[in-house]
Amino acid sequence: MTQTPIIELKNLNKTFGTGEEAVVALDDINISIYPGEIFGIIGLSGAGKSTLVRCMNLLERPTAGSVIFDGTDITSLSDKALRNIRRSIGMIFQSFNLLMQRTALDNVCFPLEIAGVPKKEARSRARELLRTVGLGDKEKAYPAQLSGGQKQRVAIARALATNPKVILCDEATSALDPTTTQSILALLKELNQRLGVTIVIITHEMKVIEQICNRVAIIDKSHIEEMGPVDEVFRHPRTQAAKKMIFPSGDVVEEVTGYGKLLRLVFDGNAANRPIIANMVLKCGSPVNIVFADTKRIDDKIYGHMIVQLPENEEKVRQILTYLDMEEIAYEEEEYDVQ
Repeated sequence: MTQTPIIELKNLNKTFGTGEEAVVALDDINISIYPGEIFGIIGLSGAGKSTLVRCMNLLERPTAGSVIFDGTDITSLSDKALRNIRRSIGMIFQSFNLLMQRTALDNVCFPLEIAGVPKKEARSRARELLRTVGLGDKEKAYPAQLSGGQKQRVAIARALATNPKVILCDEATSALDPTTTQSILALLKELNQRLGVTIVIITHEMKVIEQICNRVAIIDKSHIEEMGPVDEVFRHPRTQAAKKMIFPSGDVVEEVTGYGKLLRLVFDGNAANRPIIANMVLKCGSPVNIVFADTKRIDDKIYGHMIVQLPENEEKVRQILTYLDMEEIAYEEEEYDVQ
């Protein structure tokens, strides 16, 4: 990753309306996205994330601040110059936004037609892209004849048509089932690696961020609350906004009875094929109550979080902490209301 950003947002603000009815959607946003990375922006509904991504290509014009793309402040460009720049910024949407009266091939051709590419060359390029996204046999199909995942693949092919440097994905998997979501994310990651295209992912799902992104920015109430490498933010969230995304509402048991000390364990891949909790209970001679767990095994390594309720006996607590230190399991005390 080079040190010169492909997209740089400086002191970005966006306000809808005026006077007492004004709504601040974005407030003093500063983000740098570098060539070749997959950058995630995550937030709850209404946080401002979709407005933010639309400001990156000026589909939504910011009220103040700068949007610098590949070294050029695009907020100061003429309409014609901006149209030329947008050829380097592809975009895919939650609702696919395909033209229903056009075949898959003609949908992919559409941005090439606008760019003035000769028809024969455009169709050849479109066929190549449909093969790239695994739909070489669907060029004559209309959107109504395609599944949700296939429609999104056509949309991805269309976004790639003008050889963009960046693809913006606005909730691109939100309308898809989990299996199809996995296949679309795998495709985006493959395209990133094969073509070197920078990808910006807008989502409300932490699982999407974990699977595909290098870095993440967490947006809450129009502000960027936290930003950094995905594994670092996931293992050690510093802000309440980050903790909300990692521990979604309803995932943590609302009522915990008994002793109030809760410990959050962080599994960052160091625990390989070892029954950590079972061994801890056996060696320390004291059971623990598992209040919350969101862990996954990838390549025989455990990733994720677990919240356990510790025993009242302080000596047993000391033994448990010593065991976790010996096993190199990161932990920290959590503050949750206990009934």
